[in-house]
Amino acid sequence: MIQLRPDQSDVKQGVYQEWNAGHSVVLAVMPTGAGKSIVTTDILLDGHNQGLNEIVIAHRNELVGQMAMHVARRGIKHRVIGSKPTVAAIIQEQRAEFGKSFVNPDAKCAVGSVQTITARADELRPWAAQIDRFTGDEGHHFLRENTWGKAARLFTNARGLLVTACPSRADGAGLGRDADGIVDAMVVGVPMRTLIDASHLADYEFACPESDMIVEDSDFAPSGDLSPAKGRQAAQKSHIVGDVVEQYVKRAPRRRAICFATDVETANDMAARFTAVGVPAASVSAKSDAGYRREMIKRFKAGVIHVLVNVDLFDEGFDLPACDVVIMARPTGSLNKYLQMCGRAMRRDPANPSKIALIIDHVSNFKRHLMPDKPHAWTLDRREKRAKKAPDPDDIPLTACRECSRPYERALPACPYCGAVPPAPEGARTLEQVDGDLVLLDRDTLARLRAAAEMESPASVEGRVAAVAGPVAGRGAANRQMDKISARAHLDLIVAQWAAVRRTMGEDDRVIHRRLYLATGMSLLEMQAQDRQTMERFAATVEGWYS
Repeated sequence: MIQLRPDQSDVKQGVYQEWNAGHSVVLAVMPTGAGKSIVTTDILLDGHNQGLNEIVIAHRNELVGQMAMHVARRGIKHRVIGSKPTVAAIIQEQRAEFGKSFVNPDAKCAVGSVQTITARADELRPWAAQIDRFTGDEGHHFLRENTWGKAARLFTNARGLLVTACPSRADGAGLGRDADGIVDAMVVGVPMRTLIDASHLADYEFACPESDMIVEDSDFAPSGDLSPAKGRQAAQKSHIVGDVVEQYVKRAPRRRAICFATDVETANDMAARFTAVGVPAASVSAKSDAGYRREMIKRFKAGVIHVLVNVDLFDEGFDLPACDVVIMARPTGSLNKYLQMCGRAMRRDPANPSKIALIIDHVSNFKRHLMPDKPHAWTLDRREKRAKKAPDPDDIPLTACRECSRPYERALPACPYCGAVPPAPEGARTLEQVDGDLVLLDRDTLARLRAAAEMESPASVEGRVAAVAGPVAGRGAANRQMDKISARAHLDLIVAQWAAVRRTMGEDDRVIHRRLYLATGMSLLEMQAQDRQTMERFAATVEGWYS
């Protein structure tokens, strides 16, 4: 019998609370590997015991089959709405694991492919009207006017549950009913780092080897993906194929790895290169024969294949705890896909309780999205409705160490793992080049910054202005200068108080100065040289960091 953990039970109860509050479609957000299928099938089992008509909607053959296996593990008989080969493969897999199949065309529960459901919409409409609950796997796909939304609209009398690891879409669409989606309420589970610390997910190491594969943010489509043509072009202009093989052999020999490639040709090249150096590997994509894909996945699970290179297949829903390496050779502008890719290696493995996942990022995805366990404040709104992101001293860009390849915050002057100091920038040392590190500025540059920040006394200002414009203008200028001096003193006090908080966290003044600059785009000396209103605005920003 499957027992929910407390964090999983909280999500389940949250879903019921939202349904009971009158919300028709609820979105449950749980990190990859947190047990979304366990929670959803527990709710499905409740409905089964109550005699409800239910359906789970997935969008690829592999995910339909995987969900059917989860339903079968609960002992629930179910029909499968999918192609004949998909149904046959599910029956075969269930018989292999359970000694029997739970597929029954007359069952009240169904597992369906979104493509088959929409293609057979007219035929299925009378049956769909009898469904009491639908569950949408990978719920971030469900927009009101797309294929997933049209499938969900067939179930006119049903409550809905959508599940996802990340409700943020690269195209900026919102999943809420008031935006572009169908969701009325959201339930958010505990964050990834909490699950790691509780040993419910494997911890990870991150490596970012130098790469000559160049991709600009402008190359990404609204979906966050590169087109296969652009991906192939970028790969061909680089040494990515050889780099991927070399780094795997160096860092993770004989470990089971899923590699994400940009396009089919590059994936095939990688698999061939792995095989040539004695690493058992295979390449699969949506273009591969379904039977071949199933066989390669079977061999990978058995450990016969060590590296499975894929194109657009395993960024969602692939569940193999024994996989402990992810190789990113595919850039993505989608936070969702990035988190899904990382999560492939972070599932807890009962056979390896001390498992530490290894994520090898050849394409600087970490710079676009930071570390996978970074906390997020999720929303159902469209991106343009969200408030402009405020400066955050704990949300600092990352850089990769040139010595050990591990990523770390740019606020740190040296790699915290191996101690390597990044090379000094060539040419004139500006604040931009050294990330606000005042220690690295030469005397002339520091002197100019300090001179700009010096403040003339009110008496001096009054005399200078009065000599030109008269005593009344002089007194007004003196009063404005006193206000500016007061604003400067307040700014200094607020920054000092924030710095004191950072010192209690173990940071030295050099790191604090860098953090201030990277969060705001200005050093303290530059802030002190601004007008009164600007200094007041900076003071309010910094005060918000610790108040």
